[in-house]
Amino acid sequence: MDLVYIVSPLILITVVLAAVWLDRWSVPVIFVALGGGILFGSDVLNLWNFDDAILTNQVANFALVFILFQGGFGIRRGDFKTVALPAGGLAVWGVLLTAGATFLALWQGLGWPVEKAGLLAAIVSSTDAAATFSILRRFTLPRKLSSTLVIESAANDPMAVLLTVVAVQALAYGHARGLGLLFDFVWKFAAGPVLGWGMGRAAVWLFNKLRPQDRGHYYVLFFGIVLLTYGLAEHVRVSGMLAVFIAGYVMGNHPFVHKQGVANFSAAFASVANIATFILLGLLVFPRQWGAIWQDGLILFLVLTFISRPLAVFLGTPGMGLSGKDRVFMSWAGLRGAVPIVLATYPAAAGLPGSQDVFNLVFFAVILSVLFQGSSLGAVARLLGLLTRRTRPEPLYSLELFTMAPSDMDLIVVDLPESTRTQGPRIQDLRLPPDTVITLVTRGPRVVSPNGSTHLQGGDQVTVLAHARNEALVHAALLAPFQTDGPA
Repeated sequence: MDLVYIVSPLILITVVLAAVWLDRWSVPVIFVALGGGILFGSDVLNLWNFDDAILTNQVANFALVFILFQGGFGIRRGDFKTVALPAGGLAVWGVLLTAGATFLALWQGLGWPVEKAGLLAAIVSSTDAAATFSILRRFTLPRKLSSTLVIESAANDPMAVLLTVVAVQALAYGHARGLGLLFDFVWKFAAGPVLGWGMGRAAVWLFNKLRPQDRGHYYVLFFGIVLLTYGLAEHVRVSGMLAVFIAGYVMGNHPFVHKQGVANFSAAFASVANIATFILLGLLVFPRQWGAIWQDGLILFLVLTFISRPLAVFLGTPGMGLSGKDRVFMSWAGLRGAVPIVLATYPAAAGLPGSQDVFNLVFFAVILSVLFQGSSLGAVARLLGLLTRRTRPEPLYSLELFTMAPSDMDLIVVDLPESTRTQGPRIQDLRLPPDTVITLVTRGPRVVSPNGSTHLQGGDQVTVLAHARNEALVHAALLAPFQTDGPA
């Protein structure tokens, strides 16, 4: 047992050090974590002999709850409205089309067993936002294309989870329950968002009503709300994953006290959950077993990349204002990553035969996706004329409000759009709500201490102290001068 307290921190420290070093090549941290797990696992250094698929599944499920909540929390209502049709279409019909095309190609085209083909098709049906945009974070895409990919990748995970659960249950309980499983699927997908919306609105009301002095109470409250949303949903047999995603979206788009602090905590915890999960998944991988499955893994990757994903994009987005170049890039940007590997632990947790082969196949296909698609995404975007150098760097950290007394004030962060104007409005000329103060302006690599005569510029990140209830008014006042002249 003592070795766990030595090996575990060694893995964590090694992963972080490697991730910082590999960041110059835009290597996603989750895949560094996978590599760390494999390195310290049974087939390489053999420092930790780990093969508990059930524990891994439980940890992965727990992590997915917070990862999906954070995915919903980060989606802005304005972006969602702009790309609701293409992103929503790909998140629902795109997943179904991907799963269907993959299933038919593997079963009818290649003669794979129907059970194996169906299970694999469900598991690999979703894309991964973290992998895609960790690679592209130094660049900027057209706003509509970027928002579509982000929202699709965040929103299609619950659908893939549902498909996988249905497939696993069908294999575990037999085809006789097919009609019942179809009803369960419809119920889960229809009722999950309703419960998530209700819990999200209840959480906003609770945060604004309580206003505890100890900021730690906010984080405990957040933790409890997310888990309660998932637990209640699963108890009434609707999709807990979809419920927490919608709850996150509702909370992210409504003002409440200490929202910035909750956002920081949620992002940090989701990152910890991601890294820990993928270290465990890496420990569960045995590369020596790849010799027997690498050919099937390569076939699965080729089917996904060159058949299923292009079909899903081109058939799932007709008449939605996307150009041919956009669709070509979206086809190539359909990276597989976190969620498929996590879902690949479900068959083992259910005790299905051949589950280790399924896990190895999915893992191998994901590695190929990251290596080949991930390494070439920038080049493909540049070739299509879609990629430009990002002028706004990633923020190193975000501020959080600490007060000596209960208050409904909070820090609100607003990213101003890129603009052709050399100089924007002065702060003193802005029509901000009462009791509102701009506390910080981040401009490229510089931090600007603002005053009334400071001119805002396109691309600035503005931090504002204001009443939480005025969040929408603050955004409107800051964005209005830049809405007519920014790039599309």
